[in-house]
Amino acid sequence: MAPTRKRFEREPYLSQFTATVVDCRPAPGGGWLAALDETAFFPEGGGQPCDTGTLGGAAVTAVEIDPGGTIWHRVEAALAPGSRVAGRLDWPARFDHMQQHTGEHILSGLLHQLYGCENVGFHIGEPTVRMDLSISLTPAQLARAEDAANEIIQQNLPVHCFYPSPAALAHTEYRSKKAVDGPLRLVEIPHADCCACCGTHLATTGEVRLVKIITAARYKGGMRLAVACGARAVRSFCAEHSDVLAAGALLSAPPGGLAGAAGRLLENGTALHGQCAALEAALCDALAAAALPGQPRFLVVNGLESGGLRRACLAVCHKSGAACGVFAPGGQGWYYALAPAGGGDIRPFCQALNGAFGGRGGGKPGFCQGSLPPATAEALQRFWADFWAEAAPTP
Repeated sequence: MAPTRKRFEREPYLSQFTATVVDCRPAPGGGWLAALDETAFFPEGGGQPCDTGTLGGAAVTAVEIDPGGTIWHRVEAALAPGSRVAGRLDWPARFDHMQQHTGEHILSGLLHQLYGCENVGFHIGEPTVRMDLSISLTPAQLARAEDAANEIIQQNLPVHCFYPSPAALAHTEYRSKKAVDGPLRLVEIPHADCCACCGTHLATTGEVRLVKIITAARYKGGMRLAVACGARAVRSFCAEHSDVLAAGALLSAPPGGLAGAAGRLLENGTALHGQCAALEAALCDALAAAALPGQPRFLVVNGLESGGLRRACLAVCHKSGAACGVFAPGGQGWYYALAPAGGGDIRPFCQALNGAFGGRGGGKPGFCQGSLPPATAEALQRFWADFWAEAAPTP
């Protein structure tokens, strides 16, 4: 079968076309695989997703190219070989891919120019483009490259996609992730990049609109960037701006003043945490001071979390020398902390408590902790009193 003619290389803005079906066969897993004499559908490759749309009214859900150059369209209905069919691309998705891919070339080329950085991985995903860099860069270096990329976009320079002759290629400097057998297609952007690429691209850099590095993290000795271009970058900016305004309203700070306001909030939080810790310690001391020696103690204390429950329970138990149970309202019901009399084992009570109230928790002989579904404090206290009155483990 002859290789499929790739109209997407010569006419990247073509969204509707007609072609002849040259083969159609059942697809593994269902559906059909259709090959055409020519196509505007881009097959997945080089980090760019395939196009989707319709062929002869049948949905195209995937497009792949085989080693012989035949492009196969996975369609939901069979197409008759020899028939002429109309193809229609999901144009918003195709144009988005063109924005992302062209923007990535601009940024990658400039990172290479400025810092000798190689783009060793690229994928147009959702909601961002993934770029893997060969070296790690500082925030200032990334900001410089991003500014330079947006300057190239503002200049609205032509994007040239072509197959150079072997003689011309021998004298052309270009980036490529891997060696390519056969004719090599280059994408050239003045002052920014020249790179081997099979993907679809915009006619001018101005159509990219905007390049924005969303996140940057160290990855495998280099760096992984999440990048948004075009409409994606604009949507990201608008979403972030809305978040900034909402956060500013909560913090009574204007855009540009959020970092200072957040810093003050953290300082206040740290101070409040210290005050709460001091109050919690004082509460534990007061509960221990009120404990009567040798008498099992049931306590309901509002506002204590896991660590506070443990400290209060152990403090009272140590002072009284008797079993102690501290309960605090929280979650969907109650949290509890349990400790036995010196040398005792509190687990039998914990098991009985969980069984009676449908709770969850456990621990070691000297301490148990867990939670209970909703119940009244009176019911919990009666259960506590009845259990120790029967002297299951001796307090």
